[in-house]
Amino acid sequence: MELVQRIGVPASKIIYTNPCKQIAQIKYAAKHGIRLLSFDNEMELAKVVRSHPSAKMVLCIATDDSHSLSRLSLKFGASLKSCRHLLENAKRSHVEVVGVSFHIGSGCPNPQAYAQSIADARLVFEMGTELGHRMHILDLGGGFPGMEGDKMRFEEIASVINSALDLYFPEGCGVDILAELGRYYVTSAFTVAVSIIAKKEVLLDQPGREEENGSTPKTIVYHLDEGVYGIFNSVLFDNICPTPILQKKSSSEQPLHSSSLWGPAVDGCDRVAEGLWLPQLHVGDWLVFDNMGAYTVGTGSLLGGTQACRITYAMSRVAWEALRGQLLPAEQDEDAEGVCKPLSCGWEITDTLCVGPVFTPASIM
Repeated sequence: MELVQRIGVPASKIIYTNPCKQIAQIKYAAKHGIRLLSFDNEMELAKVVRSHPSAKMVLCIATDDSHSLSRLSLKFGASLKSCRHLLENAKRSHVEVVGVSFHIGSGCPNPQAYAQSIADARLVFEMGTELGHRMHILDLGGGFPGMEGDKMRFEEIASVINSALDLYFPEGCGVDILAELGRYYVTSAFTVAVSIIAKKEVLLDQPGREEENGSTPKTIVYHLDEGVYGIFNSVLFDNICPTPILQKKSSSEQPLHSSSLWGPAVDGCDRVAEGLWLPQLHVGDWLVFDNMGAYTVGTGSLLGGTQACRITYAMSRVAWEALRGQLLPAEQDEDAEGVCKPLSCGWEITDTLCVGPVFTPASIM
């Protein structure tokens, strides 16, 4: 709340969507004029009544996110059966409920889950209107895919959502539609570059297994300067296995070795990736990971990441040429030639930037 107000967003444009809030946070919202809050249970409603009686509430409902990678309805959301009771309770407490929110979770492969949740929201709207609440906000949540190659494309999800909205909340019905597009916007905007700080070879103790040359099979363990308690916490949140891009191009003749990547923490859970087949790498080599904009740096600081990452901004030369005339005054244009120019991709960054990157986002436009 403080961050978005600091950049000039008016309180009337802010919705605090976490349905389980600290009392201090509710009081902060009241003090700074933020009136739109969400809830999904009686205790949360009672907290808001005591600490922020002028708040307008949005009822967060549960969804069928059983196929999502990150299932938020395990923790948040009221069941349809409990919604009427919660709406009645709000009415008795003289709190106005102005809308409904839901969140399918991240990595949902079934766009019809959005359609079902929109249909459920319509039912809750009708309950609220019947009880005298002036319902006019529908929050579709987030988790939308933000990179090429996702199992479900954003356009497919949008098509299903738009069809459901046309059916249940048609244009002109007076309902404001919100969505939380953080992941969609930032996933592909950042590329991470990390270095190998240690390595060791581990023999695979599997009787009867020998490689073609008669030696015992082995796997190579690489330790990185970042792990799941830092930038790679998306491994925990999204259950992914990041695949590195090698900064040093290898020849096709180089043999591949069974490999795994580990973070720097003295912790057996700090495993970034396993089951990889990589050429022989060395301490000091760099690995590049793309599509690392969501749940990386920001969440890493919450998980206790100790090393601040260096962020370098970049864009393609074509985009830079198109924009610099608009962004730079004419007298600065010539001086800009001597500055390290934005580069076209993360490969060039590692070798040619003025500073050595630790966390290097490369926005390809």
